[in-house]
Amino acid sequence: MLTIHHPSGGVRTGPDGAATHGLAVVADGGRLAALGPYGEISRTYGPLGARERTWDGVLEPGRHAADGAALLETVYWPDPREADALGTGPVPVASVPMTDARWSASARRGVQRLLARGVTAVTGPFSRPQVAAAVSRAGLRESPADLVAGGHADFAVFDAGGDCVVTVLAGRLVHRRA
Repeated sequence: MLTIHHPSGGVRTGPDGAATHGLAVVADGGRLAALGPYGEISRTYGPLGARERTWDGVLEPGRHAADGAALLETVYWPDPREADALGTGPVPVASVPMTDARWSASARRGVQRLLARGVTAVTGPFSRPQVAAAVSRAGLRESPADLVAGGHADFAVFDAGGDCVVTVLAGRLVHRRA
């Protein structure tokens, strides 16, 4: 499905540099079909049935968690029902009796936290099969890519304070701030 993403703060095509205002990107499935001035994008893709999403913030390539293996394999991400006993933040795995089920659940919650931070790429390798499965199912890549037409539709939108508004992987909305 064609989706036009139009951020109010502009588009930053690489990890560095200023955002260019007035740009939009078009996701066509898992690829970026186009990147250009919003008016041109809207005139070209609107008649093709593209839906439009407007975001408050700057659209840019997703973040890269170079410490992905450590974030997902050396800490336990507690279930909210464990908050009284373990708190709400990650705790060292050595302090929790880890079972296969706990590894799987922790990995899923850890991946969700990464997506909520605008992460679209993580570095492994992952020694725990449950962690590798959670990363794979989410669609996280090994390295981030710049935003270019024909490239992966992996990006995030960040507000003026640097907080993630939305994360998109392979054209799918995988996180949206409430």
